[in-house]
Amino acid sequence: MPLNFDRIQIFLVALRWAFIQIFILLVLTSIGGYFFSQKLLLAFMHHTGVKLAYYGLPETFFTLLKISIFLGLFVSFPFILFKIIQAGSKVMENPSWKLTWGFTLATIFLFYLGAFFCIFVTLPYGIKFLLSYQNENIEAIISVSKFMSFCLMFILAFGIIFELPPLLMFLSKLRLIKSSFLSHYRRYAILIIAIIAAVLTPTPDAFNMMLMAIPLYILYEIGILGVRLVEKGRDTSI
Repeated sequence: MPLNFDRIQIFLVALRWAFIQIFILLVLTSIGGYFFSQKLLLAFMHHTGVKLAYYGLPETFFTLLKISIFLGLFVSFPFILFKIIQAGSKVMENPSWKLTWGFTLATIFLFYLGAFFCIFVTLPYGIKFLLSYQNENIEAIISVSKFMSFCLMFILAFGIIFELPPLLMFLSKLRLIKSSFLSHYRRYAILIIAIIAAVLTPTPDAFNMMLMAIPLYILYEIGILGVRLVEKGRDTSI
């Protein structure tokens, strides 16, 4: 059954209420995150081996606030995702709660998988490569604010990128894509994946690019399998 205006209205109302709840939770978790922000900053410095400096009196304070918001978002992600999926189920035909919970858990797992993959694999190699340009004539003096912005941006980017399979399945559920289309244009998908990996990885070398491109291509193939499962379930329900 195609989407209708009434369902879209219900979805928008549910989404508005979800955003209110999400905002309240983000404020609370960000406040709590402030008490751990300095420890996280020190942990990133130790993990990457970077020595930091600050160039203005409030720079470190605002960096800790930025980390606090990141921690609030990172901790709240399961709730945020569940509320959005719950609102999105309003436009589905006969949504299954079992399917909704399974979809939510898989999406949460992939987000944290991507984030921790970035933290423990991509970031250390990338930062080590960038610091290799130091020599006896050039010393890296890195701003605490720019360092944390760099790290947090890539952690979130990897977390979001790893959501590719659930995204494809959701689009299939809305009848916007088909597995045959994804399979037929696989070569173009590989090109797009290579471009995304080149843009998102912190260094221009091929090794770090492959650290992003290979998992992303695997996720694309998993997404195709997921879309086929959605199509199979739709066909058997007819």
